Amino acid sequence: MSNALSLQSVTKKFGSNTVLKNLNLEVAAHEFVAVLGSSGSGKTTLLRLISGFDAPDSGAIFIGGRQVAGGEKFIAAESRRVGFVPQDAALFPHLNVAENIEFGLRELSKSARSSRVSELLSLVDLVGFETRMPHELSGGQRHRVALARALAPHPDLILLDEPFSALDAELRVRLREDVRQVLRTTGTTAILVTHDQEEALSMADRVAVLREGEFAQIGDPQEIYQAPTDIEMATFLGDSVIVDGVVQNGKVVTALGSLTALNKVADGSRGRVAIRPENFYLQPNPKGDGEVVGRQYFGHDTLVEVQLPGALIRARANGPFAPELGMRVTVWVRGSVNFYAA
Repeated sequence: MSNALSLQSVTKKFGSNTVLKNLNLEVAAHEFVAVLGSSGSGKTTLLRLISGFDAPDSGAIFIGGRQVAGGEKFIAAESRRVGFVPQDAALFPHLNVAENIEFGLRELSKSARSSRVSELLSLVDLVGFETRMPHELSGGQRHRVALARALAPHPDLILLDEPFSALDAELRVRLREDVRQVLRTTGTTAILVTHDQEEALSMADRVAVLREGEFAQIGDPQEIYQAPTDIEMATFLGDSVIVDGVVQNGKVVTALGSLTALNKVADGSRGRVAIRPENFYLQPNPKGDGEVVGRQYFGHDTLVEVQLPGALIRARANGPFAPELGMRVTVWVRGSVNFYAA
C-alpha cells in the first residue's frame, strides 16, 4: 500500500535563496505528522508545495501514490484531494455553518450533501449550529467548522497551517484535543505545520523538525524530545541546561558530577551535556553547595534557578513544595543524559 504523502528530494528556491533543500519524508496512511519549525524555516513554503499552490524546483511529490509534482508533472491544487485548514479558519462570511461545510460538495446530490453536512456537524459537535453565521461563532467553533469543511469531500490528506496560534491558551489546548479526536475517528492522514513545540509533541504520531530548509530530525515525540540529534535541537525542543564535560572511565565528568551518557562515547571525548530541567532533583540542605537564586511559580510546577560553584541550572520542582529563594540545596541529576562530542 502506497504512503499517503511522499516527498522525494524536494527543493524550492526563490531567486538565489534556497528555501527548502532536498527534503525527504514518507507519511503513512492515517498518520498524523507535525512539521515543527521556527519562523523562516520554510514551513509555509512546504505547505504551498504539498497543496499545489507552488511547484518544486526539483524532486517529486506523491499523494496517495499519485505523482502530483516533479519533472514535467504538476497537478493543480483543486485536483489533489487535499483539505486545508488555515490559521484564521477563513470561513466564507456570507455563508452559514452548513453552507460553509457544503461548499466543496457541489458535485453531490442535494440529499447526499445534506447527509454529509449532518454527519460532519455531529463529528465536530456543532449540531444545532447549521444556520449560524461565522460572526456568531466563537473562535473554537469557527475552527471546527473549518475542519469540517476541509473533511467534507473525503480528502486523501489534511493540511493544518498553525490553526490554533490565534486562540487563547485554554481554548487552544481544548481544541487540539477535539481536532486530534476528529482525525482519529475519520482515519484522515494529517500534516500539522507549527512553531509550537508543545503542540507538535502532544498531537503528532511523528515530528519532523524543519531547520533552515532541511529536516534536522524526524521521529516520534518521545524520541525527538529525549534524544535530540545536537545541542541546537536540545535547546529548541524545550529547555535544556548545557554544561561542558569530558568522558572518563565511561562517565561524563561535569561541574554537576559524574553523569551517565545515553549514547556510547569514547574515553577522553570532550563535549557538552544537555540536561532537561525535570531531570534535576533538589534536596534542601543547609550545607548544600547550591543556592536558589530564582523562582517562577506555574501552579503545577515551579521553575527554580540554582547557582552552583560551576554552573547556573534551572530545575522543575513540585509547585507548592519547591525550594524558596535563598535556600541552600543539594542538586542531583536523575537518569542518563545526552552527550554531544565537540
